[in-house]
Amino acid sequence: MIVYHLSTECYPVAKVGGLADVVGALPKYQNKIKGVDAKVVMPWYNKAFVYDHEFDVVFDGFIHQGQNMLQVQVLKEKTDVLGFELYMIKIPGLLDRDNPYGYQDESFQFLAFQHGVLHWLSSMKIRPDVLHCHDYHTGLVPFMIENCREFEFLKGVKTIGTIHNGEYQGMMSWEMVNYMPSFDSYKWGLLDWNGYINPLASMIKCSTAFTTVSQGYLEELFVSFRGLESLVRDEFSKAYGIINGIDTEVWDPETDPMLNFNFNSKNAIQQKKKNKEKLCKEYGLKPELPLFAFIGRFATEKGADLLPDVVWNSIKQSYGALNIMILGSGNSYIENKLKEYDYTYSNFALDVGYKEFLSHQIYASADFLLMPSRVEPCGLNQMYSMRYGTVPIVRYTGGLRDTVEDISTGGAGINFTYSGVDDIVHAMNRALAIYNQKGVMENLIHANMSFDFAWEKSAEKYITLYNK
Repeated sequence: MIVYHLSTECYPVAKVGGLADVVGALPKYQNKIKGVDAKVVMPWYNKAFVYDHEFDVVFDGFIHQGQNMLQVQVLKEKTDVLGFELYMIKIPGLLDRDNPYGYQDESFQFLAFQHGVLHWLSSMKIRPDVLHCHDYHTGLVPFMIENCREFEFLKGVKTIGTIHNGEYQGMMSWEMVNYMPSFDSYKWGLLDWNGYINPLASMIKCSTAFTTVSQGYLEELFVSFRGLESLVRDEFSKAYGIINGIDTEVWDPETDPMLNFNFNSKNAIQQKKKNKEKLCKEYGLKPELPLFAFIGRFATEKGADLLPDVVWNSIKQSYGALNIMILGSGNSYIENKLKEYDYTYSNFALDVGYKEFLSHQIYASADFLLMPSRVEPCGLNQMYSMRYGTVPIVRYTGGLRDTVEDISTGGAGINFTYSGVDDIVHAMNRALAIYNQKGVMENLIHANMSFDFAWEKSAEKYITLYNK
């Protein structure tokens, strides 16, 4: 079975969020299953990875986007160092940039990527068994292969669309249809949603099946999906919720090269303490106090707008008997407010930006991880933290409720229901009470490290779906 994963992100080539982690791991684990040949196709970026590895040009052609003729090059990484074949689509002026997102012409950018991929496959007579499309950036592929005459060779190829985050749908005006490969105009309804071309809606309509990255998130989309609730209810017969996994070869506290002190479940108590002491020393925190951490984008969907008030209230209520460390970036107001607190409070530390090595060190050092998400389709941070013996404090939503059970019902985490400052601080106060019970805290560390979130089970579920 030949599977092509189409995505704008793939770790470690280019990463913005959890999409990269999934696409960088799922194909690798699928390739461990007999009879499966999974590959990844993504845009070319000016990133260190592409300059540190050798690539062969396996295709060089042209596509028309409106009146523009664009060169399309396909480059393959020579050694399959990631555990799968990696192909990168390079289009001068559109797919040769520093970052995946943030450009005003992103509609042209993603259209060109999808068009370029399908042009290459059609021209070279490459017919996969499955095209696995990740998020709206590749959401028009299922429509194109069935309805655009240029891709007649691919007609009938099975397509899976995975919704990693339904908050982003890629809507664009109908003027953009002039830049798509030609198709019969009466098919316009397969692209339309409320007067706009909506790639995510089109993916749901046209794919053979579609998935979400947790069962809990799928259930939430039936009632909250930024206007697509009725569509997902209409198409529910081809909807599947498959929880993400984590790459346990990358996220292994016993072998992780980014940690100062490696550990396993047997020596976790002592070694986590050493990691914590070193991290606290570097950031001026007090290692004898419990360490709460947040890692992520400063976005409202992550509940990051609540963080300044959470910091202020929790420090005030605990009389400073805790440490809080935040790693992230995004909304400038949130960022500036947290910078202000970084100067104000000696037991608060902020590192702006995203540093992969630092995230690993925080997971290995922190006692508790905060995830006050308003929306969390799956969430990987809670799985990373549990793998590293850190207790997750999560809002009961989406994939968080599928993976983190509250300590009060036999689980090893802390849940709260509403995404509000009072609820978060209350959950943190529960955590403080647990921290002061040495035996309970140590049991939670060991319990969290025993959970199995490896990709093997989820990879098998995807293969079962492909076969179905």
